[in-house]
Amino acid sequence: MTGSIEQGISQTHGNTHILHFLVRLPRSMEQVWPALATADGLAAWFTRADVLEPHLGGAVTLRDVGSGEVTAWDVDRVAEYTVEGGGRVRFHLERDGEGSALRFTHEFEGEQQSERGWRHRFERLIEVLAAGP
Repeated sequence: MTGSIEQGISQTHGNTHILHFLVRLPRSMEQVWPALATADGLAAWFTRADVLEPHLGGAVTLRDVGSGEVTAWDVDRVAEYTVEGGGRVRFHLERDGEGSALRFTHEFEGEQQSERGWRHRFERLIEVLAAGP
């Protein structure tokens, strides 16, 4: 099984922008979760997590993104990080046949993010997961 990235959806409400992606991944939810919810996993495809307390209300510092807190946490399913200057980044995993589907949302102010940037990150995530442990 290979991964795929469906066309991103972008919405704007005043100065608030919301990006949505559906990413189909070639691994089970249990295999994908560490890539979304651990410092080493995030560093492999997204950015370094200098601080990551894996629980609701825990501290998080994502290098090149910002510092804040874990605003949603459901082990093996949902990790959401809200950081000052970087907005809200939400990863929601679902079963999808033999693999998993990632429903991604990024809500932010300003113009710093793009669909192309996230698409590139998700291509890297698929490569990392396809390579296996």
